[in-house]
Amino acid sequence: MTSERAEPAQPAHPNSPFGDYMGLRITEATDEYVRAVVEIQRHHQNPTGAIHGGVFVSLADNVATAMANRAHRAIDGDDRFMVGIDLHASMIANQQGGTITFEARPVRVGRRVAFIRTTVTGDGGRVLAEVTTTHVPA
Repeated sequence: MTSERAEPAQPAHPNSPFGDYMGLRITEATDEYVRAVVEIQRHHQNPTGAIHGGVFVSLADNVATAMANRAHRAIDGDDRFMVGIDLHASMIANQQGGTITFEARPVRVGRRVAFIRTTVTGDGGRVLAEVTTTHVPA
């Protein structure tokens, strides 16, 4: 893949009202990675005040899909939307409040399938979760 200059901040994905609703903000997007952040609010937390695991998984999927779409389009110009068909998440740590960052990078991208790894980090760069997803063109 060729490297290109990061684009300015933009909505989570033109077709992702959920990401927008959850406060996901893409801060960088290249053919090599997509990075996004969320400022944790009360609705992101579980009853103990820690970040709900569903926030990690659902928003990692959102960022991974943005990466899969960029990477797939870079291979052969195919604009079909990449849909997730498999997701594995390892919850490593958690935090209360603060900001979390999602960074999605392609592991392997072909014409028929894309494998994406998304690392979720918290305050101080602490790894909170690792999520791998598989995507195919719709």
